[in-house]
Amino acid sequence: MLKFKFKIRPVAALSLTAMLMIAGCGSNTAGNAASTGSSAKPSATEAASAPAADRLNIKASFYPMYEFTKNITGGLADVELLIPAGIEPHDWEPTAKDMAGISDADVLVYNGAGMEGWAQQVIDGASGSSLIAVEASKGLEIMEGSEAEHDHGHAHEESGAGEAGHEHSHEEGAADEAGHDHEHDHGHDHGGLDPHVWLDPVMAIREVRTIEAALSAASPGNAAAFKANSEAYVAKLQQLDQEFRVGLQNTKRKDFITQHAAFGYLAQQYGLTQVPIAGLSPEQEPTAAQMAEIVDLAKANDVTTIFFETLVSSSVADAIAQEIGAKTAVLNPLEGLSDEDSRNQQDYLSIMRQNLEALSAALNE
Repeated sequence: MLKFKFKIRPVAALSLTAMLMIAGCGSNTAGNAASTGSSAKPSATEAASAPAADRLNIKASFYPMYEFTKNITGGLADVELLIPAGIEPHDWEPTAKDMAGISDADVLVYNGAGMEGWAQQVIDGASGSSLIAVEASKGLEIMEGSEAEHDHGHAHEESGAGEAGHEHSHEEGAADEAGHDHEHDHGHDHGGLDPHVWLDPVMAIREVRTIEAALSAASPGNAAAFKANSEAYVAKLQQLDQEFRVGLQNTKRKDFITQHAAFGYLAQQYGLTQVPIAGLSPEQEPTAAQMAEIVDLAKANDVTTIFFETLVSSSVADAIAQEIGAKTAVLNPLEGLSDEDSRNQQDYLSIMRQNLEALSAALNE
């Protein structure tokens, strides 16, 4: 079994207080909400008819952040997805219009850990506004990109959940745990970090709670409703986590080959080993030597499925599958919805269950 060792380095993130002070003393909207003194959740009709000034205007960077935020806010805020369906988020940069819209918003929800290379520049540019920046990955243990993404010939320790010091807590409490503050690198790439924390349901729970805490602080009048909505969604994520545990517990093999190194957190959480063809960026092309090593590994381990993803070309996965007589299948990193996903009303939970089904099938062949 090919094994990997992921390095963990501390990455600082803004405390909630710092987030609330990024551009001032908070949102005018938050003040309006607080003055009502009401924590009851209005009906859908009441929410829809509420004056715009009483509703948070929230920008969410890419799909998982949008999905989590919508589930927290229900009908009590206006949430806009910055990166539209069908666009690969690694390729997206905000236009001047986008940046102006973010500056005018009450809240920006983004993943962090280097996923949105543009985020810090936008936040800095909004320093004269009342924008509250919510970094959903704040407080999480962020993996560094491993040399394994570039050199499959080295021996590595398995990226399973039992690795000392790298276990995820199953007490999915507040994300701001002692010793887990991180200083994220906001370059135009991931800065060597793996930002794909949302693909681990346990990590997703902690992101949801981080977002909920910040939105409740921004709009105290809606805090009780946000909390109730958050807990209802967390219960669904906990059920998803349990399904992954049961579904992947006794598979015949633990290694899976994927085109994009997006599944390290998921692999670590459920005792699997991700073997990425390329690196953290889905556009990264492997060298001929790396391709040859992957082919040799797949043959040696009787791999019958090579995973590729939506939104980018499957040509590399197709070439390896053809070379070894394997088939290809989709493992969706949920960086955005495809047009087909949108038409079929897919969401985070349904696509994650499709990922579980695909993994279970491939690991039991």
